[in-house]
Amino acid sequence: MEGLDEERRHAERCRDGLRRMLDAARDNVITGETVAADRYSAERLGRHLKSLAKELSEEPDGPPFFGRLDFGRDSADHAGRAYHIGRRHIPGEHGAPPLVVDWRAPVSRAFYRAGARDPQGVAVRRRFGWSGGTLTSYEDERLELGEQGEQGDSRILAAEIERPRVGPMRDIVATIQPEQDDLVRAELAESVCVQGAPGTGKTAVGLHRAAYLLYAHRQRLDRGGVLVLGPNPAFLGYIAAVLPALGEAGVAQTTLERLLATAPVRATDDPAAEAVKHDVRMAEVLRRALYARVGEPDGPLAVPDGSYRWRVGEDELRDIVTGTLRDDLPYLTGRERVRARVVELVRRQAEARGQAANAAWVRRIGRGVTPFLDAVWPAVRPEEVLCAVLTRPPGDGPLTEEERRAITWARPPRTYRTAAWSRADLVLLDEVAGLLERPAGYGHVIVDEAQDLSPMECRAVARRSEHGSLTVLGDLAQGTTPWAARSWAEVMAALGKPEARVVALTTGFRVPATVVELANRLLTALDADVPETRSYRRDGRLRLIRVPGLERGVVAAAREALTFEGSVGVIAADDHAEALRAALWDGGLDLGERLSVLPASLAKGLEFDHVVVAEPAAIVEAERRGLNRLYVALTRAVSRLDVVHARPLPAQLEASDLART
Repeated sequence: MEGLDEERRHAERCRDGLRRMLDAARDNVITGETVAADRYSAERLGRHLKSLAKELSEEPDGPPFFGRLDFGRDSADHAGRAYHIGRRHIPGEHGAPPLVVDWRAPVSRAFYRAGARDPQGVAVRRRFGWSGGTLTSYEDERLELGEQGEQGDSRILAAEIERPRVGPMRDIVATIQPEQDDLVRAELAESVCVQGAPGTGKTAVGLHRAAYLLYAHRQRLDRGGVLVLGPNPAFLGYIAAVLPALGEAGVAQTTLERLLATAPVRATDDPAAEAVKHDVRMAEVLRRALYARVGEPDGPLAVPDGSYRWRVGEDELRDIVTGTLRDDLPYLTGRERVRARVVELVRRQAEARGQAANAAWVRRIGRGVTPFLDAVWPAVRPEEVLCAVLTRPPGDGPLTEEERRAITWARPPRTYRTAAWSRADLVLLDEVAGLLERPAGYGHVIVDEAQDLSPMECRAVARRSEHGSLTVLGDLAQGTTPWAARSWAEVMAALGKPEARVVALTTGFRVPATVVELANRLLTALDADVPETRSYRRDGRLRLIRVPGLERGVVAAAREALTFEGSVGVIAADDHAEALRAALWDGGLDLGERLSVLPASLAKGLEFDHVVVAEPAAIVEAERRGLNRLYVALTRAVSRLDVVHARPLPAQLEASDLART
């Protein structure tokens, strides 16, 4: 076993290897057409490596590895070998063994899964401690001797997990736990649902699964792509750096609203209309409205062919239309199917008369059928269909009269082109678009905060993952929308993956136990059947601070919080946020990278080292699922939590055993 000096020399060899990789990347970009592949593939390789070069140049002193595996003599495949494990594969020089093995490689799995009971051939597992770009220490677990420290026994592991949370989310490749690794390396064909309490790493698991699948199934996923759907732009900004840090810069990351943004949002629904529009019954309303446009032939068809007319009988036309309806095709595909079948009948007549039916003739006859199609199976846009429904909802559908009134426009637009659409309307437009034509799908879709998806939003995601797989991430206790899920089985069925495996992560690695225990007090009052979270971290701090004036109390708490290292987040009811932002500014505190003020509705998915939750009672009163929103706010802290209040706390937080100031 090498000592610290030899490991430092290996780190230098790794940096030399990275420089060689970057030089090769630049060469491939410049002379891509000369490499052993087609030009397009070579340029793609060059762009990938150039992107890697840019990222590494921004962090030139980043640790090239975080672990090492020394296999014993009895290992079946790796006897006597040692491998350094890192974020990226670094090849050896002139065909020598790799300097670093990618964390996603099969051999690396033992780093996360080996234990004293099942060492998997590993004699020693080593973890490395870094300060900046300098290797400072290492710890060994001698699995061959039955030694394996608990999570809390590893100083290096604990330090990595508890590093101050400034800036965007980081990867967790150095700290992945066995139950997380099992989810990360799940097969591409398997859809997985992860119920994750705050701080359990569910978001990181989803992102690392994306990186792993791209590594293990790159050719398949290059065709279909990987999509990450987050709840809001702030969350996307927070996670944006994780996949590029793992060498995967080509993954689409967006919100569902942006994905569906085919029209500008210029209207706002009242709660009653919004609830109806997100109800799954709207899918049937829209389907009926669309196919109500399909009519019956009202006589035979005469198709012009120069000066001649080919005739198709009314019964034949009716059979074609009804048969196509039975085929249950997308609407526009059905329209073209009707055209093709009519043209086929005409072609048979023409060939029976000895006429050659070449491609140009078929196209001409097809154009001649268009007036018939426009009358019987008209082309239509999603906006036309939805505009008609919201102007006068059909009375024979699944909606009640009250529900129809709720979604009916008070002042209908003159045409669909002048309609002002709401956010919920975007989901309905996508539903109609999916009835018209099947959207392009993805090979794998990752959905975070999925507990807040409505049934209609689930259908939008399902259309894009029909032939792929899903990683669904969420926490039923954090459901804050009016239609938030009560059961993951219902969500997965709505997403088209009822067979998906549902796994609960209940150990928190980010949120300290004192914060977790406070948040757990709310669980019995929430409409969600989830297990309590437990945390192995005992280093956190919780304070309940009663103040005579909320703004002055929050300013004082924020000023004290800034004396610690790390980020500070002030979370308040949405209508309190602006006043608190002004109070902090007037108090001489700069809002920026270290100090942020967030409305509670935008806090989901984010983390701060120190959180100041302002006036919990106001957060609870602001919406129907206010207790769920408070649960979210309390669990954003990864080191310290101050609950500042001028009013009485919600009953669930009023307990004699809690520390108060």
